[in-house]
Amino acid sequence: MNLHGRLTSSIEDQLCMAALHYLRSHFEEATEIYKKLLIENKDFHAINIYVALCYYKMDYYDVSLEILAVYLGLHPDSIVGVNLKACNHYQLYNGKAAEAELKSLQNSSTVGNVFQDNDLLRHNLVVFRGGENALQVLPPLLDVIPEARLNLVIYYLKNDEVNEAYQLIKDMDCVLPKEYILKAVVHAVIGQNTESKDHMRISQNFF
Repeated sequence: MNLHGRLTSSIEDQLCMAALHYLRSHFEEATEIYKKLLIENKDFHAINIYVALCYYKMDYYDVSLEILAVYLGLHPDSIVGVNLKACNHYQLYNGKAAEAELKSLQNSSTVGNVFQDNDLLRHNLVVFRGGENALQVLPPLLDVIPEARLNLVIYYLKNDEVNEAYQLIKDMDCVLPKEYILKAVVHAVIGQNTESKDHMRISQNFF
């Protein structure tokens, strides 16, 4: 908090403050800072991406798409922008709709396979395709993309590999609601399978 007090009203310091809020999952606070910066600096189009990402994290997918459209209108080939649009479509519709949005990136790419060259896109394709190639793609990304761990846990649960799911999630510090829910589900499944009262109690605590 002492460091917070040293931050000024400069653009650089305000961007740092917004980033800190985002990393702590304080998305509303981050959004307020980004929106204020946008009002004062209308040419800083990239900030729209951060605002859209915050709204996505808060489950306001329609709002996220609306804000994202401003940036994509100027930068239609942005990997970050198109990927976020695809993620919104996945939440609003389904995996096919999401993957369809990503095709524009490959069509506009002049070199190689854009999906193989980008960890985030490879990760999201696994999600959009219902876990296809999860065991090949996700393990190397566990320390790169935070969601990779959660999605691998979901894959293991869907395939009745509960112990593998437990090993991945047992030491994870939960911050977001979906993390608490997923950890509770893992403990609940183990508790039911082994008739363990301890796991059932832990599950209830996370719920």
